[in-house]
Amino acid sequence: MPPGDRNSFGDRNQREQQTRVNEQIRISPIRLIGSAGEQIGVIPTSQAMDMAREAVLDLVEVAPLEKPPVCKIMDFGKFKFQQKQKQKEKTKTHQQKLKEIRLRPKTDIHDIDTKVHQARKFLEHHDKVLIYVMFKGREVQHTEEGKRILQTMKEQLVDIAKIEKEPSLEGKRMSMMLAPK
Repeated sequence: MPPGDRNSFGDRNQREQQTRVNEQIRISPIRLIGSAGEQIGVIPTSQAMDMAREAVLDLVEVAPLEKPPVCKIMDFGKFKFQQKQKQKEKTKTHQQKLKEIRLRPKTDIHDIDTKVHQARKFLEHHDKVLIYVMFKGREVQHTEEGKRILQTMKEQLVDIAKIEKEPSLEGKRMSMMLAPK
């Protein structure tokens, strides 16, 4: 079969079979590591295969590029499972989200404490928090009230968060951005 006529399954199987096991190991002699991790030494491949069969385990090539190649007596199915678990752990990363908390200048102290508790939960979950105070009508003339609310929230969350954006007025809304430490 010409090289261009390969189907995608053949290429995938070659990639998955990078680790040689049992009869696939043709090079002799090999450096053998026992099932408990002890060094056995450089021995012929046939002798290593016999030792693996006696232990009811597989002979797995762990370092094929070494001189001589390093092989280990282990349960190959368990080895593949552990490798997949490690791969899954690497891909599990938390996608950081932006959570918004909305307040008004007339928000009461207890309600602010509730919002602080909510922001703390978001920050513990490694999400960014955008806290903003909405002003309506003539409330814009009293921005110091919004600044006071944001300042109290900042003081209560300083232990778990770093200030990414200081409180600033943008139109009818004063906002502050917090990020987890």
